[in-house]
Amino acid sequence: MSEAYDIVVVGGGPAALISAVTARKYYTDKSIVLIRDVKTGVIPCGIPYVFKTLESVDKDILPDKPLEINNIDKIIAKVVKIHRDAKKVELDNGRMIGYDKLVLAVGSVPVVPPIPGSEKKGVYVIKKDLEYLRMLREEVHKSRSIVIVGGGFIGAEFADELSKIEGINVSVVEIMPHILCQAFDNEFCTLAEEKLKDKGVKLYTSTKVVEFIGDDKVEKVRLSSGDVIEADMVILSIGAKPNTHLAEDAGLWTGRGGGIWVDEYMRTSDPNIFAVGDCAEKRCFFTRRHTPVMLASTATAEARVAGANLYSLKVIRENKGTIANFSTYIDGLTLAAAGLTEKKAKEEGYDIVVGMAKGVDKHPGAIPGAKNVMVKLIFSRYSGILLGGQVAGGESAGEIINIISLAIQKRVLAVELETLQMATHPWLTPAPTIYPIVNAAMDAVSKMK
Repeated sequence: MSEAYDIVVVGGGPAALISAVTARKYYTDKSIVLIRDVKTGVIPCGIPYVFKTLESVDKDILPDKPLEINNIDKIIAKVVKIHRDAKKVELDNGRMIGYDKLVLAVGSVPVVPPIPGSEKKGVYVIKKDLEYLRMLREEVHKSRSIVIVGGGFIGAEFADELSKIEGINVSVVEIMPHILCQAFDNEFCTLAEEKLKDKGVKLYTSTKVVEFIGDDKVEKVRLSSGDVIEADMVILSIGAKPNTHLAEDAGLWTGRGGGIWVDEYMRTSDPNIFAVGDCAEKRCFFTRRHTPVMLASTATAEARVAGANLYSLKVIRENKGTIANFSTYIDGLTLAAAGLTEKKAKEEGYDIVVGMAKGVDKHPGAIPGAKNVMVKLIFSRYSGILLGGQVAGGESAGEIINIISLAIQKRVLAVELETLQMATHPWLTPAPTIYPIVNAAMDAVSKMK
């Protein structure tokens, strides 16, 4: 049996949901269906917190209500093939669904390293699957020694969360000199490391895992340092790769970074097929080189571009590149970053000036709940354009970075940030006399002269 819709969206995450909802807002007369292979989706960013903070995986469900109120149909099935000539997708139950426009939001798949013993029981990856996460949560609470391989955002957040569970020893093994060092400069990474160490998490940096030891089930982990650490459970958190098999089987182009090639409007090499989220190729906002950024915030921004441009281009909704906005929260410490780090800017060959500022996120500092805040801004020396920024502090850092991200996107100059007009209030913000973004910009401008 064959049926058809004007717009078919394939995927079960935020990118798929936002693609469909945005398409409905722009194209009210079109029929739309979302096809996904899981009955219930989960909120990706909430996955680390289902083990203790949320107390249940069922509190991290991605709701279907936006589909219902926007008159978007839903099919629970797996798409196994795209028939481009016929403009149809084939489902695993033999059903054929026709499309006029197709959006692929099929995400990514976890990377499993070729480490001896990685096939053993007790070695897990992180999947965005409700039933899998329920099982994983049960196994976590049965464990006493958990080793996390990979000290990126997910690894650090898992370590923070699992350390809250009484009776569990948590270790993190990271091949780089610091955890989080792909997104932050060293002075920010060390803040996170100190927090985790204070909570009893053991960190092994500049270290590789060389073997998972055990008979049928993992029992120990051997490290490149020669250390052997106990582990009745291992969580692999070393990244993911774009899920491109559907696109490649259909003959769509892929980029050098391994994702589905897309233009600024998220169109693939087939003008009737779009790709968004983790499966789509990402290019740096500054250099246009491949950048391996996989974030729900980036995915939903791309989804809004695709949903708006399915039938006619809205130039103001084009995607100029990935800025790479990050934030994380570890035991009361918020770390956030946008754009290029100082290290990355230098690697790319930029002549830069760095501005730093420290202060308190309320005023006066004696206001209850006030937290120290540190802001680092990276500018091009001669143009004065903002290239990147990092923030450490309390919860306010999560929104301060969004100001910085907008400034990057609009190519704001250091002198413009130096004269930023901001709203302030004792309970809500730093003092206007020492506003950290302004002070960091002033510090940078003083070094440009």
